[in-house]
Amino acid sequence: MTVNHAKQKKPDPCSFVIFGVTGDLAHRLVVPALYNLAANDLLPDHFCIVGIARKALSSEELSASLMKGLRQFATRKVDDAIARRLLACVTCIEADPADPASFDAMRERLDEIEAIRKTGGNRLFYLATPPSGFLPISRELGRTGMLTENGSWRRLVVEKPFGTDLASAQALNSELLDLVGEHQIYRIDHYLGKETVQNILVLRFANGMFEPIWNRNHIDHIQITVDERLGVGHRGSFYDATGALRDMVPNHLFQLLSLVAMEPPTKFDAHSVRSEKANVLAAIQTQTAAEALQNSVRGQYRAGKIGDTEIDDYRKTRDVRPGSTTETYAALKLTIDNWRWAGVPFYLRTGKALGIKRTEIAIKFKQAPFAMFRDTPVDRLSQNFLIISTEPTEGITLQFNTKVPGPAIDIDGVEMKFLYKDYFKVEPSTGYETLIYDCMIGDNILFQRADSIEAGWRAVQPFLDAWRNAGGKGLKVYEPGSEGPEEANDLMERDGRSWRKLG
Repeated sequence: MTVNHAKQKKPDPCSFVIFGVTGDLAHRLVVPALYNLAANDLLPDHFCIVGIARKALSSEELSASLMKGLRQFATRKVDDAIARRLLACVTCIEADPADPASFDAMRERLDEIEAIRKTGGNRLFYLATPPSGFLPISRELGRTGMLTENGSWRRLVVEKPFGTDLASAQALNSELLDLVGEHQIYRIDHYLGKETVQNILVLRFANGMFEPIWNRNHIDHIQITVDERLGVGHRGSFYDATGALRDMVPNHLFQLLSLVAMEPPTKFDAHSVRSEKANVLAAIQTQTAAEALQNSVRGQYRAGKIGDTEIDDYRKTRDVRPGSTTETYAALKLTIDNWRWAGVPFYLRTGKALGIKRTEIAIKFKQAPFAMFRDTPVDRLSQNFLIISTEPTEGITLQFNTKVPGPAIDIDGVEMKFLYKDYFKVEPSTGYETLIYDCMIGDNILFQRADSIEAGWRAVQPFLDAWRNAGGKGLKVYEPGSEGPEEANDLMERDGRSWRKLG
């Protein structure tokens, strides 16, 4: 089936203002996503890209740099005519929040550009900067009135990480909400741009075969895995101050958890969906320090090889502190205190330098009674899993038992697979296209609200505190290319369960 983009409306005229335009994120993901939208005729008819740089750069130099990045990182073949048309509307403005006068000049220049481009004053400010830049930039935008809505819309896109713990997330939310309304803030998480992630809502609520059994009466447990083959690489300074838990769990993994576990919204709109997602995150049981240590495993990779690639010991990575106790692997057991999920554990795991790159949700259904097949060993029966995979391929797999052909009643496990690439004929994407398009049309259903952000941090705070207080005690080591520390298996085996084998 070929996707028809003509059914989608074009966004309002607007200017797309990118802070950090010379950085990796803008070149690798944001501009390639804008190109893909342009190729599908999903950008406004009146549109301009305004790049904000702290050092002087001509518009021609910026356009050439973005074109080079587009050719390097594009997910599809670049059509020169489309690329030139897109980048012809690029303007570079020099501005630095440390120099307030530069933002006053930026406001005047932006007004001039918008008058020429006929964008109607609608502005999307994209903060493709390190987190340290979020507040200084937002304060200056607020001071100069560039965030004020007066007959036109103004929106602020904030990348992750949104805070480093509960207190910092609350402080960041508080100050941003003093500058703009909640409806103007788009806290972006590229995981929610993946088709399979968005499809979780459709899978659950548009199929009568699933929703009646999506509860504690039929589901034994749920596993959520986000594994990466790459090590920390050149991000030693950032990663050593962050770790696997902060980097992945309150955002990526909790976004997946909230979509899988949320209650049906009263209607399919941003307010209803985001409220149910926030409710389920708020229902995650808060653990004591002792419980947090018992229900978690943290690990750190040592030197080794993944295939032919040499992986340095994490502690010898550039910009990582000697003797660092920062985790590169985290596994947690969580429970949700509500009627639907009482007694159903959620097991989460994520890590660096592992054997396979894989992101999946595995929903394990309870075993059927064995009386009818009492002569079949229990371990011969396949476990019933519904597996939602987003990386490396997007698809859904149902694992169940069936009879082997022949006169005897022999049972074996089989899989039914649906892969997006086999059924829907779509061009590869960055994962940002849907999110950027939604920002421009004002649909924030795929973006986190303040209460959801804080509920996520509240759930992981006990683990952060317990690990900090324990120091190096309890930190496990694992070999690159493995599935993580052996001790992670204990987290499930003591409950009589096991991790689903990846591959």
